[in-house]
Amino acid sequence: MLPTTANALGTHILLELNQCPAALLLEKDTLETALVQSAEAAGATVVKPIFHQFSPHGLSGVVVIAESHIAVHTWPEHSYAAIDIFTCGDPVIASRIQAEIEKRFAPAQVSGQTITRGPSV
Repeated sequence: MLPTTANALGTHILLELNQCPAALLLEKDTLETALVQSAEAAGATVVKPIFHQFSPHGLSGVVVIAESHIAVHTWPEHSYAAIDIFTCGDPVIASRIQAEIEKRFAPAQVSGQTITRGPSV
């Protein structure tokens, strides 16, 4: 789990997920479901998911949540997903979303960073 700062306006987690199961990175509905369920399980409020399937493969999408958003870009040929989690307010929600995503994506390797957004309040 990456550290967060409790006094920032927002928390932005940048995740690099390597060696993910290809099936999750190839199918639009499967990926969308995984991210929506991750947000809901973390206590976030899902507003709307929007995803696009590229040809021959790869997906990009965003799950708009009341707290901000989760964005994803996949490269199935490299078993790789780049995910951004941005939440306003309680930084614990971003950390919970990260944990849920890692559980569902089951990557062999995770790296990333947490950025605090806005002035401390």
